[in-house]
Amino acid sequence: MGRDVSGPEYLEGRITDYLVQRFTAAGLPWARQPVSPGRDNVMARLEATVPRAPVILWDAHQDTVPVENMTIEPFAPTVREGRMYGRGACDVKGGMAAMISALERLIEAGGPRRATVLFSATVNEEFGFTGAKALARLWDASATEAAPPSDAAGRKIVGRRPVLAIVAEPTRLNLVMQHKGAIRWRVRVHGRACHSAFPEQGVNAIYPTGRAILAIELLATELLARQPVHPCGPPTLNLGTIRGGAGVNLVPDLTILEIERRVLPGESPHEARAEVIARIAAACPESLIEHDEPFLESAGLVDATGDPKAAVWVERLVTESRGRGAEAARSAARYGTNASVFTAAGVPSVVFGPGSIEQAHTADEWIDLAEVGTAAEILAAVVTA
Repeated sequence: MGRDVSGPEYLEGRITDYLVQRFTAAGLPWARQPVSPGRDNVMARLEATVPRAPVILWDAHQDTVPVENMTIEPFAPTVREGRMYGRGACDVKGGMAAMISALERLIEAGGPRRATVLFSATVNEEFGFTGAKALARLWDASATEAAPPSDAAGRKIVGRRPVLAIVAEPTRLNLVMQHKGAIRWRVRVHGRACHSAFPEQGVNAIYPTGRAILAIELLATELLARQPVHPCGPPTLNLGTIRGGAGVNLVPDLTILEIERRVLPGESPHEARAEVIARIAAACPESLIEHDEPFLESAGLVDATGDPKAAVWVERLVTESRGRGAEAARSAARYGTNASVFTAAGVPSVVFGPGSIEQAHTADEWIDLAEVGTAAEILAAVVTA
């Protein structure tokens, strides 16, 4: 989540190593795609058995949120009454397990496969979507020359652009067809440091920060009244962190804010950010304020059924889900996922998986293992139906 960490217990490296071992044992061709130090996407491919078959992407992110304040042992998976407990069990190792299991079932069954499955395990979904953006780069022919050499192996595995992406998130086996996007960035409010015995000799960075915060709060309230009945909920604004000051006897010369603006499908993240910047500038006209480039930027997810080729596979997903007792309702969500990144790259996407968002990121995170099994059956059936 943007923290400065090091060591093998952090980041996704050991998850990636495990997946490589699993794909090798299953006989699946795979490739790693370095995204940043210690963070590699890994992709595997299972070819269709019929000619001219489309490609479907199954994506599950490798990372989890931090474990502070959990009431269970985060990384010692415990099964009780059909539930597995542990950090990431719901978000989103349950969905990842369903996809891997479905791949292995398809291999073992040996029957006709009417689509090629490209499975991607992407990194850094929770904080920046950088893994999904690196994967999407592999479909962009115009970016080939500027791409790092390490993309070459991934591009061979990925191949042509998929007709649909199924992104694993805890949806209770329903289909999230649209959701919000987001833009996140840091704001630096500058002052001039001095001894607190002579505060008039400095410029206290906290004072204009306070005015900026009030402007952010007012805009956040106004946004809740914009499109309040949208299926994804209204657009929102949140001030997530404040850092500043070195001691009570020093006039602080810098504060840093982290801001998140969640956007509706069709809203421009760039324009949404510009509105926040303008409000802060109006509240602090004489202050030196810098806005860093966004460390996360994604548009909202639009309904995949607008694309006829994708719509066929969405209907298959609904049919196979309902045939196994799932409601398979089509819904909208207030959160964001990798799906919006893939959609922006020309791959219509739907969000689907076992577990409930109500259990994601919780102090005692868990998932129903029977639902994981059902998800695996559904995914495999979509390919063979």
